[in-house]
Amino acid sequence: MKKYNSIGELFIDYRAFNTLSQSDFASELNVDLRTVQRWEKDLTLIKSEKEEDIVLNTLMPYQLIHNLNAAVPIPTFYDFKTRKYSLSSQTNALPKLEWYLDQINVESTNLRTIDFDFDIKHLEHFIDSQKKDDTYVNQELIKEAIRLLPELNFVFTGKSGYYAGHCIVLPLKEEAYLKLKNQEISNKHLRASDLVNYKNIERPIFYRYDITGDCNDSIFYVMAKFFRFFRTIENKNYLMVSYTERDDNYDLNLQIGLHIVWEDKELQNTLNLEYPPRFLEGNFEEFLNKLN
Repeated sequence: MKKYNSIGELFIDYRAFNTLSQSDFASELNVDLRTVQRWEKDLTLIKSEKEEDIVLNTLMPYQLIHNLNAAVPIPTFYDFKTRKYSLSSQTNALPKLEWYLDQINVESTNLRTIDFDFDIKHLEHFIDSQKKDDTYVNQELIKEAIRLLPELNFVFTGKSGYYAGHCIVLPLKEEAYLKLKNQEISNKHLRASDLVNYKNIERPIFYRYDITGDCNDSIFYVMAKFFRFFRTIENKNYLMVSYTERDDNYDLNLQIGLHIVWEDKELQNTLNLEYPPRFLEGNFEEFLNKLN
């Protein structure tokens, strides 16, 4: 993560990361060019009512914008690739797995099931900006996942009330899982008809479609709720599957009980990733049994 000391510095890097001109950025935020220029030179602060527009349009965390948009800015670390912020270099890395086990029962009132009509535009924007495999968000797919599995399709809002993370898990039919596993289809081919009520099948298959948080605190609450579901699920014969392009959770996936089925090294070279995009499967029983 890079340490930012001003909102202007952050905006300059945001434009560079997204290959935007000042005019492009001004258009994105519906402000004039001179306003962007003054922000980037730290000549003026952003009006408080405009902070929300910036958060929703850029997907940068509200707390990051709020910290830097102050007469005396609060220095904040941020990584555009992972979209995570931190207040200190000590909390930049992902937390250790023992943290989840030790604090798995800690809950938050800021977790709620996805409200499709309210949340979908933000989820679409975030997922579309993160995925590199031509994935697009099929709204009917997400809507059906919420209906069938509300416990694992939720959002987390920070203390400010703004979006700070989400969890989207699809209860897959066996046929859809096998097609993903055999690389016959990808995320963009999944449809609502590929989902099933997991309680009605002998081996439930859960597809970790997208899980994220804007900082380690957010990720903790999201993942703790995620793991609580599997700790209490009656049918332990479940299978968790996942496709990921992220570098930062490579080792964690293996430590929680998933193993790699295939890797796409060609896409790794194309995207210049440290680790290749990979398809994983397994379950969390050995990991969660450490609680006993």
